[in-house]
Amino acid sequence: MLFPKEMSEVELIVPSKDLVAVTKALSGYGVFHQVDSAHLGQQEGLGQNSWQEKAGALSAMERRIQAIMQNVGLPEDRPAKAGIESVVDLEAIQPSVNRIEAEVKETSDQLSAERKRLELLESQLHQLEPIADVKVEVGALRKSSYMHSILGVIPAANISRLRTSLLRVPHVFFVLREDAQKPVVWILGPKSNSDVLERAAKSAYLNPLGLPDEFSGTPEQITAMLRRDIESSRQKISSLEADLVKFGNTYKAELQKLLWDVHTSRVMADAIVRFGQLRHTYVVVGWVPTADLPDLTARLKEASREILIETMRTSRSGHHSNVPVALTENKWLKPIQMLVGTYGHPSYGELDPTLLMAFTFPLLYGAMFGDLGQGIVLFILGILMHNKIIMKGMQSLGLLIAYCGASAAVFGYLYGSIFGFEGHLVEEYLHFHFEPTWISPMENILSILSIAIDAGIIILLFAFLLGMVNNIRGRDWAHLLFGHTGITAFVFYICFLAMLGGFLGDTALAPRVAVAINSLPLPFTTLLAVFGLAVMFGGFLRNMVEGHTLIEGRGVGGFMMFLIQSLMDLIETVISMLSNTLSFIRVGAFAVAHGGLSLAIFSLAGHEPDLGFWITIVIGNLFIIGFEGLIVGIQTMRLHYYEILGKFFHGGGMQFEPLKLTPSKEEASS
Repeated sequence: MLFPKEMSEVELIVPSKDLVAVTKALSGYGVFHQVDSAHLGQQEGLGQNSWQEKAGALSAMERRIQAIMQNVGLPEDRPAKAGIESVVDLEAIQPSVNRIEAEVKETSDQLSAERKRLELLESQLHQLEPIADVKVEVGALRKSSYMHSILGVIPAANISRLRTSLLRVPHVFFVLREDAQKPVVWILGPKSNSDVLERAAKSAYLNPLGLPDEFSGTPEQITAMLRRDIESSRQKISSLEADLVKFGNTYKAELQKLLWDVHTSRVMADAIVRFGQLRHTYVVVGWVPTADLPDLTARLKEASREILIETMRTSRSGHHSNVPVALTENKWLKPIQMLVGTYGHPSYGELDPTLLMAFTFPLLYGAMFGDLGQGIVLFILGILMHNKIIMKGMQSLGLLIAYCGASAAVFGYLYGSIFGFEGHLVEEYLHFHFEPTWISPMENILSILSIAIDAGIIILLFAFLLGMVNNIRGRDWAHLLFGHTGITAFVFYICFLAMLGGFLGDTALAPRVAVAINSLPLPFTTLLAVFGLAVMFGGFLRNMVEGHTLIEGRGVGGFMMFLIQSLMDLIETVISMLSNTLSFIRVGAFAVAHGGLSLAIFSLAGHEPDLGFWITIVIGNLFIIGFEGLIVGIQTMRLHYYEILGKFFHGGGMQFEPLKLTPSKEEASS
């Protein structure tokens, strides 16, 4: 759990006759990360891989079957008895696909045409509804041999502008329907002035109403006819949809079997395309978790007796940017891994911060949002989300919310807070005794801020140590000694804390960790100066250890630029250490703000425990859980992304993507 899985590089020489069987063994168990080795075939002068065309045809067939299943409303699930067969023969399944596709297509085309017709009818009705109560024959509103007619809706404020624009043009202007916002108007004028009429209407933002030639009668009669046609169209659509559902029920098993066979064949063909093709053999290169290697080796030897397997275990020490990183799968840690993945994917030799974050994220969240009742509500909400009972779209966050809710409930017990009730309010309104078992943030503001800084210092010191462990594992000696999270920076931070403890002294805000460090019998002032210089010239010292150019640039100008840059590095490091340390004060500040917000809710509710009081308390608690709960989550994430992970976690690893035969939708839902 602390590190990514150990990986082994695998190289296979596969006889041509066993190609499909070996590919099934590689892609059927989700443990083989393939590396493209198709270039080996080019070295042999064999030309394009013959599987390329087959993979394209299988992909096209898979899309056809998926389209059929989508039309009949079938999910792309695996069949009940799904097995990994050989690569499917497209000519053998073509007649079945053509038959089902033809039956479904006829109904699907009718449904599509009817939906377009319904859309047109509804659009026409929408255009006529504004003038439905106008007692005018539609025929009088259409084209005339001598007159140009414009019917439409216009913003009421633009009517005077339109009248002014038409003053010099012979015309007749009718307001067919009075409306405070958008009246319906009708303009008639000579055919010779049609351009002027259109420009005037457009400048006044008149929205024309298009009336098809087949319409006759009054708008009221036409709208009644359209409503009848719309209802008939909807009934026909329902009937066609029911026919498609029947097709789905009839062909469900057959379509799922066809899709599974074609999908698995397509995955295997895509994999084979990336194999290196020799004269009579294929070369396969990839990565396998070392723990899964014996089982995969046994399956490969069952698939081919003549296969040649060469493996090489890869140490986690040093730099391995080409090694895919497989993390330990644990459903209880999945939401934490998601948070880590948002920041970056661990590299092969790097510590996986999932376990650390699984502890610190709920801890900091609970400390900021400490309330027994609200924490229990969040916990129950997270469990319901995780089990897809409510808010199914946020299932991936369910466990994280449950963890944070449980932590908030624990801190609420320590703070003596339940649904915002604290101290005498608990006995006065809830009628039972509930005292803080540790500290009340509202009554000990400076103490809770000091404790928050102490917690941040401990976390940052631990993060420094983890960063040095990563440097040792990566054999990055220069950064271990003189990096921003190396030994020099770590000792400088210790001296910085000692100075901070001495400066704050015995004040209530003084972090106890810093004060304890300052009490040690060490010459911190001298050490601060020495290691401050080491931090200042850290770039120079790293270059010296790595054998790079010590100072960029030449002459006095280059040396002065080096000094200025080194001084800025020191200032940046001091500011960073101070801001990182004080940033954790927000944990205590939010704990205090949480209590303050609860008091604000009580001030709105009043003092009498009547119905209005309890309604205000309930609404206030829901607001706190929703709004403040989200803000605290963002702040907790910020502390991890900007203050903690940056000390030891770099990310940038290649994600482990094994060959899998599982259809993509099922894989996504799992």
